[in-house]
Parts: sequence; C-alpha cells; structure tokens
Amino acid sequence: MKATLLPIVSALGIATGFAAPQTFDFKDPKGVNHAKFTLDAPLETISGVANGVSGTLTVDPEKPEATSGTITVDTASLHVENPVMKEHMLGSDWLDATKHPKITFTVKSLKDVKMSDGKASATVVGTFSLKGVDKEISVPATVSLLPGKLGDRTGGKMQGDLAVIRTSFTLKRSDFGINPKAPEDKVSDEVAVSLAIAGASPKK
Repeated sequence: MKATLLPIVSALGIATGFAAPQTFDFKDPKGVNHAKFTLDAPLETISGVANGVSGTLTVDPEKPEATSGTITVDTASLHVENPVMKEHMLGSDWLDATKHPKITFTVKSLKDVKMSDGKASATVVGTFSLKGVDKEISVPATVSLLPGKLGDRTGGKMQGDLAVIRTSFTLKRSDFGINPKAPEDKVSDEVAVSLAIAGASPKK
C-alpha cells in the first residue's frame, strides 16, 4: 500500500515539497467553507447548509494512508430558509443543538487511493458523531493539495499551502435518533451530505 500511495502523494506536490507531517486548518477566515444537506422525500424536499466548519487534518508524506484529524460542524450553524422548520430542526426532537452543539467526523485513515486528473481520490475511514451517536463510516473523497496557493486564495494576506477536500455521502436519520417517528413521505430518512472545504497550512 505504501509503495502505491507515495507516487500519488508526490504527484500532488506533497512529498516533493514537504519533508515532515503537515497540518491543514479548515477554520476558513473567508467564511466560504460549508456543508450541504438534502432530505428528498416523496412529498417534500428539504435542503440547507451549514457554514460553521472547522477542524484540522494532518498528512504525513511518508505515510499518507495514515492521514488523520477531525472535521467539525457547529450544529447551530445548520440553516434552512423556513424559520419554523429551522427551529424544529435544531430542537430536542431533531438535532438538539443545545445539548449536542457539534457534529464531527474523525478521520482515521485513507484507503483505495487513486490518481485522476491531478487529484487523489480515496475512501476515508472514520467515526461520524451526531446527536450523541458514534457511527463508523467509509466515504469517498477527492483531495487536491496545492503547494504555495494559500496566497492566491487570501489575496496575499497569508502565504502557504492549501488542501481542498470534496465528498458526498448519505446518512440515515434513524441511525442517529433524529426524530425517527417523522413521516418518511414528508421527511426522508436518508440525508444526502456534500462537503467542499479548503484547509490552510500557513508558512511560519
């Protein structure tokens, strides 16, 4: 596995540019990072976003398969346009944002890494924690590592490297105790989640 991964990492500019493990911070000063979610039921489709994204990931150029870290979303940052629906969503029957203020995905490893069109695709293995329930999941993701591009993104205010991660996957409300009694013809049990976030590693 290591012999397969190292050429991919080098092609993305990690191994050639970084001699030590590098940490990327996903607390975006531009406020652009966000997650999208959609519940597509027969009678109603509910869509929204969450912009309270933070966390860090650490990549070791010698062991890219051991990539680790945690991505966090502030539960209260989840937003839908209907104010009554938003109040219900953050309430105790649904996400219970007061008692469970964070949604987290703790990354444990990468597997099945492949290279395509200048990006690495992989299966990310980790623990998804929502409303007090921890569930082991594996999700597909693409990673673009961009040495020296932090300055381009910040208009020269910060110098360093970027990591851009994109993923889409599906969760079930019932797995996390999110109002399992809700009628599925109006509120889908399946929740489609997509994430496109940029992490920064400033030069010191």
